[in-house]
Amino acid sequence: MAITTYNLRCIGLLGVAVGWGVVCGCGHPIPVIATFQGAGNFQGNASVAAQADIKGEMAVKLPAAIDPGPLATSVIRPAAGGAPRVALIDVDGLILNQNREGLYDSAENPVAAFREKLESAHADPRIAAIVLRVHSPGGGVTACDIMAAELDRFRERTRKPVVACLMDVATSGAYYLAVGGDRIVAHPTTITGGIGAVFNHVNLADAMAQLNVVDDPVKAGPLVDMGSVTRALDDKSRVLLQEMADDFAQRFIDRVSRHRPTLTENDRRVLADGRILSAPQAEKLHLVDRLGYLDDAIAEAEGLAGVSNAEVVLFSRTASPARSAYAIAPGPPRLNDVVPLSYPGLDRAKLPTFLYLWQPDPSLPRTSPR
Repeated sequence: MAITTYNLRCIGLLGVAVGWGVVCGCGHPIPVIATFQGAGNFQGNASVAAQADIKGEMAVKLPAAIDPGPLATSVIRPAAGGAPRVALIDVDGLILNQNREGLYDSAENPVAAFREKLESAHADPRIAAIVLRVHSPGGGVTACDIMAAELDRFRERTRKPVVACLMDVATSGAYYLAVGGDRIVAHPTTITGGIGAVFNHVNLADAMAQLNVVDDPVKAGPLVDMGSVTRALDDKSRVLLQEMADDFAQRFIDRVSRHRPTLTENDRRVLADGRILSAPQAEKLHLVDRLGYLDDAIAEAEGLAGVSNAEVVLFSRTASPARSAYAIAPGPPRLNDVVPLSYPGLDRAKLPTFLYLWQPDPSLPRTSPR
């Protein structure tokens, strides 16, 4: 019996591993331990064709998860040696406190990654200011609130200025985070706003009836399962959930009012319905400070920090270095794309919960931009 270890890299969605023919599709190097017994027939198609007699069983052991490695500082705008730095911190995609799904492992947890990037910015004495590059429709109430609190804490500890640059979409929970910066720069075509909260309840009673599925819970307390997707909301549950949504919305409004003192009473009346806005509309209602581009946000951060010609850096994993201010780290294919199965209760992203989220597409919580 011989034990052989191979380091493989797989290509494409459900592609074929380069080298020795293990079928998988995560896009990362995978250590594979194969155990061979006896003799039989084996052909390899690598740099050298091979043939051997192998007989018996082969056991393939794959790791439960792959460590993406530590954060690295990628210089995307070099400057003279020792120059102060402006750090770009990207906030992309749905904000949930969970790992995004991949075929072989889990991609970044956006909450954990955000904290790690802030810690890296705090640890680098050359970093004079931060630019948040925000492209997100929002996410879970708690996840967005945690990230906002982390940003507030970072500003208190470091006194480094923070400029938020709103990209294509920066709505609801993404704006809840961005409003914590010293300045907000929005692209002329940005969609933002969405100040409010939503409970993502769906009524699956009719769909279950078509499948002859009957909800038959055993419960102690008539409201212990309020908000269940197996039936329509009863009047009392709706009232209680509405009260909770209103409380979360008020928390959102309070944060915006605290960080945007230029908001007028008329602004608040217009925004009270939770509408989304184009960037020019948001500027008129004092939700953003100015319209501009990412380079303008970087210049704004330099001005607040009192520096010029700063080196611009972006934090990325060692396996996916960034070479542009718009770089987004790639991730493995989503499990839902490979196995299109969403079993009730197992898909955490679709469980009923309160969201700071602009959600025109009900399937949005299953998506990941990475």
